[in-house]
Amino acid sequence: MTVLAAYQPGRSPLHRLPPGVKLLGLAVGVLVVSLAVRGLPTLGLAAAGVVAVYALAGIGPVTALRQLRPLVWILLFVFAFQVVFTDWVRAVVVCGILALSVLLAAVVSLTTRTTDMLDTINRAISPLARLGVRTDLVAIALALTIRAIPLMVEVTRQVDEARRARGLRPGARILVAPIVVAALRTADGFSETLIARGLD
Repeated sequence: MTVLAAYQPGRSPLHRLPPGVKLLGLAVGVLVVSLAVRGLPTLGLAAAGVVAVYALAGIGPVTALRQLRPLVWILLFVFAFQVVFTDWVRAVVVCGILALSVLLAAVVSLTTRTTDMLDTINRAISPLARLGVRTDLVAIALALTIRAIPLMVEVTRQVDEARRARGLRPGARILVAPIVVAALRTADGFSETLIARGLD
């Protein structure tokens, strides 16, 4: 798997749950992790809970760890920032909360088809249509957002591979500039597609 949280077919109990239940569980799980984890012991308990969720979904540790690969530089930056301004324990806790939240979101995407997720969200926001909200456009925006995440992860991977192939050291100028350019090109492509379909 080369992109973040690509759907993996399966017959696990988590795969069989309705998308709405999983999205609600994700919201509750992230809220609990954010509010309850205050130290290393509670962080360990939360991590054990996330491991249990992945085991219930039948997703192996290699696939789970791949979900964190795009976050490595962010986690390193946050860790260094927290160590400088607080202490190493707080740094571990903050990075742990961030990593566990991403893993919870990823397990939902890994066990839920994008179309099923969008249909659920579309039904949930359908009452807003009575207020004049274009719920179809909201659904399209969500679809583009979901599609853009793995695209940008793949772009980041390709840029990093090109850097290593050229023997360059990682740095803001080497990594950020090509990624930003690729992001702008992707946005232009999305825009042209929407305009061609009369959704400008």
